[in-house]
Amino acid sequence: MPHIIEGIKKSKEKGLNIPVIYNSSGYESIETIKLLNGYIDVYLPDFKYSYNELSYRLSSCKDYYEVVQKSIKEMVDQVGVPKFDEQGLIKKGVIIRHLILPNHLQNTKRVIKWIKKNMPKEIYVSIMAQYFPTFKACEFNDINRKLNIEELNEIKEFIDKLDIKNGYIQSIEENEQKYVPNF
Repeated sequence: MPHIIEGIKKSKEKGLNIPVIYNSSGYESIETIKLLNGYIDVYLPDFKYSYNELSYRLSSCKDYYEVVQKSIKEMVDQVGVPKFDEQGLIKKGVIIRHLILPNHLQNTKRVIKWIKKNMPKEIYVSIMAQYFPTFKACEFNDINRKLNIEELNEIKEFIDKLDIKNGYIQSIEENEQKYVPNF
């Protein structure tokens, strides 16, 4: 992180005048996020799991839910809710992203409930429906398929019911795999 901060400092000294965006897994220590205070304009954290059992099974992470909550709260404390320019481009703020997993709609609903309860009502949420199984995900029967339209519609209805106004809901695409780099 010190190298990133130094790079941002030098870039701003040389005239960088665009928002600095930090794309994050959400699973970051408070210490790391505090180091970034004053250097980051826009945080894009993922909020993947609301159940530690699920995060441990799928991502070998035992304390994801507690860590991500603290991390996102610190991000919002630093830069607030999204602010946009005249063209609609984000200048500052936090947009929380969540990828819906097939067969795990309660996970998604719990994430959305947490956001509704703990974040300012102006916060933006990006609900992603692009999941498809790749690499080791194919070893888990519950996530070894793409999301279906019924699952997406259930989540859309849930968001409407909670009256969350700001954000984006991705449609289900046919060709997500074409965006995956050939490693």
